[in-house]
Amino acid sequence: MTEQDIVKQCLIGIFKKNGYQKLDGLTQRDFDHVGNEIERFTGISISGSTIKRLLSGQFSRLPQIATLDAISKYSGFKNWQEYKSALKQGENDKLSENAFEDPKIEKIKKAKPENKTLKLALTGLIVTAIGILAFMQLSRRSAHFEKASFSMRKTTADNIPNTVIFQYNVDDVVADSFFIQQSWDSSKRVRIFKNNYTLTDIYFEPGYHIAKLIANDSVIKAIDVSIPTDRWFLFAKDNLSGMPQYITTSNAHSGVDFGITAKDLTDNKIDITKEKFYVSTFFPGKIDVSSDNFTLKTRVKIKEVRKNFCPYVALEIFTQRYPMFFTITPKGCVSEAMVQFGEKFISGKETDLASLGFDVKQWMDIELIVKNRHARITLNNKEIFTITYKNTSKLIAGLGFMSNGLCEIEFVELKGLDGKVVYRDGLTDEP
Repeated sequence: MTEQDIVKQCLIGIFKKNGYQKLDGLTQRDFDHVGNEIERFTGISISGSTIKRLLSGQFSRLPQIATLDAISKYSGFKNWQEYKSALKQGENDKLSENAFEDPKIEKIKKAKPENKTLKLALTGLIVTAIGILAFMQLSRRSAHFEKASFSMRKTTADNIPNTVIFQYNVDDVVADSFFIQQSWDSSKRVRIFKNNYTLTDIYFEPGYHIAKLIANDSVIKAIDVSIPTDRWFLFAKDNLSGMPQYITTSNAHSGVDFGITAKDLTDNKIDITKEKFYVSTFFPGKIDVSSDNFTLKTRVKIKEVRKNFCPYVALEIFTQRYPMFFTITPKGCVSEAMVQFGEKFISGKETDLASLGFDVKQWMDIELIVKNRHARITLNNKEIFTITYKNTSKLIAGLGFMSNGLCEIEFVELKGLDGKVVYRDGLTDEP
């Protein structure tokens, strides 16, 4: 088995753990989602593009050891060498089932010893595993991670782009290398050094991020970074992690009724012959509404920029933690639909999401009600989807629409569960 085969087998187990039983037809968003999950568990960021390349075996040299260690840790092993060793011994058969547990201990619990010698061997293995875990915890404390400091300030209140100045101190921390990563995107990871205390970075679009101070491959400090805007902000992207291309026009204003045309796009030097993500976002300085209890109403449709057999619109509620979104697309394309609330991500490739099928070029009156982490979506006064999740995403940070066409948005209203209007724009009356 080649190194490429081993990497691919490890990633297959990770995809299965995330609900992808079939790997043909994966989209870029699927790869990005798995990358986010790996980072959330290990603290090590791997881009969706990198995961796509590794899964297909399109690499001649092994990836960085940090990448290999990340996928190994997500699979329940200490590092890449331990994963390969287990693979040779045939211990990888439960990777997709026990990715968040120590697979050696799981096998010990399930084993049925046939003699005293085997029992003694298994007991020794348990003691060794416990000792290793204790040593790892002790090593973490002896690294003095608690002595690190990490803070930030922005150079502007709500302008885009926005430079953020990070202040840090890792002089008393024991580690081989240090990094600051400004968001989930691994390309935003920058190496830092002892006896230096400042790093600046630019955020090119509004959003809510968690910046991380990293020692070796461990996140030792994290701070929330809010990049607000005082208006709805429009841009196009080639992919989710790419650079935004800003869209400005005399017809656009601070509200949601943009009136953007294909000519406006070409005037902004955007190539409309290529597939693009078109994004409209609004991140106010503060929204005091829990993502576990709120009501959102909107009236939206899309107009195509280029011919696309599967037009879609994704409505996203940005939060301080987990993403919260759902996709609506024509019924023939619901395999591409996706939903995420809290820790629960659902792909149309593995789940029947036919209820999210609709002609998005027609007006859609959408209502999302979330009450005590139970979400209910209605479309044109008909309930189409419900889901319950466990993990809170804390406060709502912003609102957004993403499509492969231009969104026409007549109305947006966000209310707390008490009925208090937190944000309303568009039509004076509710649709």
